[in-house]
Amino acid sequence: MNGSLGRIMSELNLSTLSIPSIKFTDVIDIGLVALLIYCIMIWIKETRAWSLFKGIVIIFLVSIISYQMHFYAVSWIIEKTLSVGIIALIVLFQPEFRKGLEQIGKSNIVFGMFNNNDEGKIFQKTTQEIITASFKMSKVRTGALILIEQDVPLGDLENTGIPIDAIVSSQLLINIFENKTPLHDGAVIIRNNRVAAATCILPLTETEIGLDLGTRHRAAVGASEQSDAYIIVVSEETGAVSIAHDGKLYRNLSESDVLKMISKGVKPIRKRIKFWKGRKNNVENNK
Repeated sequence: MNGSLGRIMSELNLSTLSIPSIKFTDVIDIGLVALLIYCIMIWIKETRAWSLFKGIVIIFLVSIISYQMHFYAVSWIIEKTLSVGIIALIVLFQPEFRKGLEQIGKSNIVFGMFNNNDEGKIFQKTTQEIITASFKMSKVRTGALILIEQDVPLGDLENTGIPIDAIVSSQLLINIFENKTPLHDGAVIIRNNRVAAATCILPLTETEIGLDLGTRHRAAVGASEQSDAYIIVVSEETGAVSIAHDGKLYRNLSESDVLKMISKGVKPIRKRIKFWKGRKNNVENNK
């Protein structure tokens, strides 16, 4: 028995059996692929593409079953349908593809290492003016829609409105949204601490957000699906203040809630260092 086992082992040339070597670059390669698949799955699950993805999986399973059961008619229909599947996917997932590319672009993975510019961030004073105006309008139930631009430019939406280019103040925002004034209908876009435009037209979301919400809230969610802006909505019916961001609507917020949500886009005000403070005081004393 031992002789036969040794003979078999000798016939098997074990020298030819070798474990493939794994390099450090291979580990990085596998990790990147796994990360890419994970990000795609998370992106699909958090968007409307999740339902479409489940539909594609069902069609794929039906095609396998029909092929195994020899359902020739069903197999023929699925085969002809899948022949244009890539084009159909691009058409169906076009909004999701666009949003995904915008998220990649605004992530600043490469350019963020070389760009420390804070342009586009709003100051704390600007934030406070916006919040003050929003809750003053909330008390008298004046409808309002305010977009605070972040990394994704809102030029397309700005072109639908009337240019303003004014410093942000609570009085200005309240006057813009005052009922029956020429600029009250539409949205206001705020860029670089200035009111860029008013009466802007926003795209409506196709997602169900609630039957009790009107066009103003649907427009806010629709614009947040296409950009990373913080969009403040003041309800004309209830006076409730809400924020739309990243395709989601956060309802019935307090002043502190609004401040916490948009604080990520706020640039802290840094006090200037006065190197000649003593000299200035001496000059004032001499006067």
